[in-house]
Amino acid sequence: MKFRLIEAEQAAHAILRLCKVIGVTRAGYYAWKGRGTSQRERDDRALQRLIREVFAGSFEIYGAPRVQAELREDYGVRVGRKRVARLLRAMGLAGVSRRRKRRRTTVSDPAVPAAPDLVKRRFQADRPNQLWVADIERHEA
Repeated sequence: MKFRLIEAEQAAHAILRLCKVIGVTRAGYYAWKGRGTSQRERDDRALQRLIREVFAGSFEIYGAPRVQAELREDYGVRVGRKRVARLLRAMGLAGVSRRRKRRRTTVSDPAVPAAPDLVKRRFQADRPNQLWVADIERHEA
């Protein structure tokens, strides 16, 4: 990442100065530049093409687990879910997740009047047995 920054800024600044500011050696930068792309990067690029194909074929719905399953079943590619997730993120792709339904426990009837507030929102008693309050909680078995 640091070396890529140097490569991007070399037109505006001297490489030696960029290396000093970023905190890397000039020899390290030139070694990185002469190295080329790694086998992992080449494999990732090929895998990204397949992932993009599977993702588009799923109408852009599948997430990493289902894309991984499709790659294994249809293409015979053995790849980990975390690697697929990383590549999906790198490409800016995300699966669609269903919204969870919220369970509605109380359906209030607007025609029924609300219970009177006998406590007047004062929940502290001056002496014992002066104020009794209760709360009803529903537990389904």
